[in-house]
Amino acid sequence: MSDTQPQIFVLNGPNLNMLGKREPEIYGSTTLPDLKALCEREGATLGLGSDFRQTNHEGELIAWIQEARNGAAGIVLNAGALTHTSIGVYDARLAAETPTIEVHLSNVYAREEFRSKSYISPAAVGVLCGFGADGYVFALKALSDRLESR
Repeated sequence: MSDTQPQIFVLNGPNLNMLGKREPEIYGSTTLPDLKALCEREGATLGLGSDFRQTNHEGELIAWIQEARNGAAGIVLNAGALTHTSIGVYDARLAAETPTIEVHLSNVYAREEFRSKSYISPAAVGVLCGFGADGYVFALKALSDRLESR
């Protein structure tokens, strides 16, 4: 990876380490390592560095979002259940001042009512849901296009 490549943080929240095992009828059979490899391949194709991370801890996710302020050109964020509960993640996203695309593997609007409320969406430049792993690819492409247009 070149030092001149824009760095994109691909941040994943709680339970995403269970991809491929947890509710495959909803989340598919793609595992977290598969998703990481997909993001790295797509990032390389787009000329982007991809820093892929997952945590089950809200504070760690917040720290990574804050780190993006000086360390990333953009964020692809799947905060998992924290999407629907964490004002702290929302506040960190605002403080990061880094373009962020919110991603969900499933269509959150076709599921339980509580999943249709996102604290992240108002602070994101866009939201992708229901496209499975392809949502991450679409998000990286959208961030690449956004960076090129600057």
